[in-house]
Amino acid sequence: MAKFAIITGGSSGIGRHLVSAFVTSGYDVAFTHIGQAEAAAAVEAEAAALGGRALGRECEVAGSEAIEAFLDEAIAWAGQAPDVLVNNAGIQTWASLLELSEERWDAVISTNLKGTFLNTQRVARRMVAAGKGGSIVNLGSGCNKLAFPKLVDYTASKGGIEQFTKVSAVELGPQGIRVNCIAPGAIETARTQAEAPDYAKTWGDVTPLRRVGTPEDIAGPVLFLCSEQASFVTGQTIWVDGGVFTQAFWPYRD
Repeated sequence: MAKFAIITGGSSGIGRHLVSAFVTSGYDVAFTHIGQAEAAAAVEAEAAALGGRALGRECEVAGSEAIEAFLDEAIAWAGQAPDVLVNNAGIQTWASLLELSEERWDAVISTNLKGTFLNTQRVARRMVAAGKGGSIVNLGSGCNKLAFPKLVDYTASKGGIEQFTKVSAVELGPQGIRVNCIAPGAIETARTQAEAPDYAKTWGDVTPLRRVGTPEDIAGPVLFLCSEQASFVTGQTIWVDGGVFTQAFWPYRD
């Protein structure tokens, strides 16, 4: 029987590439989306073309009842409890601390941090009940380490995700469930291209590897963390950033 992965936010961006990567690696994949039924159907078709299976369903990642309904359907579809959860779904808003609205704060914290908590809790319960262990990977950000201007809510949510990863790893370790975090750097997607047309050059120029990342760059480390090769790795954050958040600010120029 194929292994079974759950991916939140799997209809676009990094999530869409993660679905394909897991399908290619022999997993059945169930993924969530919000308001992207057409894109989700395309992801399902891509999985079928790769010789695998994917199931996309609309689900509010911060809604307990929606998560429970999605997991019940997904588990019935796969015929087993999940082996893997990837908490990928996330949103961001642009506003300074003094201008950020309470509504925007609540939306970002709810989707990014509460969504990671609820999905981790509900999937882990099913992993424990099945007695099969598992691997959970949370998507962080450069905001795990550094303060990004005008990303107040996003920075707070991603910093919280890193600490949540650690406490989850400690609590779930005795049940054989590993929990880790991937912290991407500048990754070129349709969203980042739309936000800044010169995104690739701007970030490539300041990244030690002299390029921006791609969703494929994220998929490899995520698959590693979910593999037997990482069976003794938990509670860790892996930076997939081309070195951009490792380098210190240095005022001198060559």
